[in-house]
Amino acid sequence: MDPSAPQPHLPPGGHRWLGPAIDARPLFAAEHTALIATLRGLAPADWGREAVPGWSVRDVAAHLLGDCYGRLARHRDGHREGPAFAPGEDLTAYIHRINQEWVDAHARVSPAALTDTLELVGDQVARVFERTDPAAPSLGVSWAGVDPAPMWLDTAREFTEYWTHRQQIRHATGRATDPDPGPLAVVLDTFLRALPHTLRDTSASVGTQIQVRVAGPAGGTWAATVTAEGRWSLTEEPLRRPAALVHLDTETAWRLCTRGMQPAVALTLADIEGDRRLAEAACRIVSVVY
Repeated sequence: MDPSAPQPHLPPGGHRWLGPAIDARPLFAAEHTALIATLRGLAPADWGREAVPGWSVRDVAAHLLGDCYGRLARHRDGHREGPAFAPGEDLTAYIHRINQEWVDAHARVSPAALTDTLELVGDQVARVFERTDPAAPSLGVSWAGVDPAPMWLDTAREFTEYWTHRQQIRHATGRATDPDPGPLAVVLDTFLRALPHTLRDTSASVGTQIQVRVAGPAGGTWAATVTAEGRWSLTEEPLRRPAALVHLDTETAWRLCTRGMQPAVALTLADIEGDRRLAEAACRIVSVVY
C-alpha cells in the first residue's frame, strides 16, 4: 500500500490494522460489462474448457450467477434462508460444498441462458454495490481475519471475485490477463490486505516490517509492521530498510493470492531482500477461501 497514492474519502472504521478503506463501488458496472462481453465472445467449444481444477468455463459462469443471486438475496432483499452447515463442517468445507451443489444443479442450463441471466442479474448487483455504506458491518472476510468485516472490505473482496473469475475464463480460452491497470490496482490492493492475517503466527519484535512491492502501474508497496499491541498492521509508513522486502510482478502477485500459483513457485520468481524467513511467511498469502 503506497501512502503517497490518493485514497478514497471514506469514513474511518474500527479496523485500522487493515489500512485505509478501498472504494471498489464504482467498478462493478464496467466489470460486469467486461464479463458479459467475454462470455458472448466465446466459441461453443470454449464453454467446456477447464477454467479452474474441476470446473469448466460454463461451471465458473454458473458459480458467478450463484454469487450474484446470493448478493441480491442478502443485501437487497434481506433474505436469509439457504443451505445450513453440515455437522462438523468448517467454513471452507461449507463454501466449497454449496458452491459445488449450485454448479451441479445448473448443469442443465445452457451457456446462452447462463449469459442472458447473468447479464440481467449482474446489472442489478452492480447497482446494489454502488449504494452500499462503506462503514457498515458486513459479511466476514476469513482470509483477512475479520468477521464482521466493514462493508468496504466485503465489497472490494466481491469485486476481486468477479475480476478473478473473468481472468480464469480468459486464460482457459487462450487470452492473457486483462492488462487494464485500474481494476487490477484495486484487486491487488484488496488481496494484499490479507498480509496481517497471513503473518499472524510469524514471530518478530515490535517495529519489524515486511514489505511486498509489486511492480508496474497497477502495483505499489504494502508494509506490514509489528505494532506495540503485538499484531501485524498495515497502518505504518514504509521503512527505507524493512526487515524483508519481496518484489513481485503483477501476474505472480494476483495468481499467488488466488492460489493460481503455489508459494514455492512464487518464491522462485520473486526478488527477496533481507530476512528470508519473513519473506517466505509473506508469500504464504492467500486471499480467497482455499
